[in-house]
Amino acid sequence: MHCPVCGHEDTRVIDSRLVPGGQSIRRRRECPSCSERFTTLETAQWAYPRVVKRDGRREPFDERKVRTGLLRALEKRPVPTEAFEPIVTELLHWIRGLGDAEVPSRRIGEWLMDRLRTLDQVAYVRFASVYRDFQDVQDFRRAIEHLSDPSREAGSGDPAMDPFRPR
Repeated sequence: MHCPVCGHEDTRVIDSRLVPGGQSIRRRRECPSCSERFTTLETAQWAYPRVVKRDGRREPFDERKVRTGLLRALEKRPVPTEAFEPIVTELLHWIRGLGDAEVPSRRIGEWLMDRLRTLDQVAYVRFASVYRDFQDVQDFRRAIEHLSDPSREAGSGDPAMDPFRPR
């Protein structure tokens, strides 16, 4: 690690500590050349699959987009941030565990809707309205009916089971 002050090519680790949550390591370092001390944060970098959008475009998976979508759906809802963080963490583990080079955005959206359905029903309908591109009140009505009918399964891939399909 180069010293950020003098640019010396090697620094010495004085102290290493696990950051709460266990996802990172905080290292306190010292430069032998200028004696300056500084802190680094070390985290693992994961290779996520590319996301295949509805129109066929492919783009890198972006965790920030997931967080933004969840935050918008949960805006002004009585759900603390700590309640949806496990969903994001679980999604990241699930996506890495797929082992695929590409994953359809629809699959990610369905997975998130499944989790939101149990976390907060209003957030579920909000997320579904954007994700499914609701066009009218009937789309909202079908989503709400789906919430009250647990026998129907979202994301099954069967068009007949799609709660948002026009009847």
